[in-house]
Amino acid sequence: MAIVRGKEIEVLFSVEQIAEQNLKMAAEIAAGGHKDLIVIAILKGSFVFAADLIRALHAVKVEPEVEFISLASYGAGTTGGEVRILRDIESEVKDRDVLLIDDILESGNTLKFARDLMIERGANKVNIAVLLDKHSKRKADIDADYVGFDCPDYFVVGYGMDVGHAFRELPYVGVVKGDA
Repeated sequence: MAIVRGKEIEVLFSVEQIAEQNLKMAAEIAAGGHKDLIVIAILKGSFVFAADLIRALHAVKVEPEVEFISLASYGAGTTGGEVRILRDIESEVKDRDVLLIDDILESGNTLKFARDLMIERGANKVNIAVLLDKHSKRKADIDADYVGFDCPDYFVVGYGMDVGHAFRELPYVGVVKGDA
């Protein structure tokens, strides 16, 4: 238990657990035999996870091009809406393998939008890596290829994820007590 910004935060997934899962996922991705791989991190929530996973990929000799796309569906609250592109990638994905990285697969709307966009743009194949998979909230017909943890039905913060733009800086994934 930690106190951050006057709130009690219960650690759900520790720094050590996350680091171990990132290495396991990197090994799985490396075994996938991707060619001409471009990794696309979905901002903002995935930025910490994406950075750590990309470094773990380097450790297993995967050398992807790295891009970022900023998609909006949450705003400052906790409920999703229509997906919009705020900042697009600059690289071509035609005839390339794409790995989308996101923090959490919840409703699936954002990742389905991103996957469909890359397929529409001619990607050879599109795989998805997420730190957390929250099956209970799924609305779109989509699954991740690489998953760090199955996530219980809590609103989680930390490791890049926020509530009202707060708690992104936490090095672990936690639950704000009283909000679970």
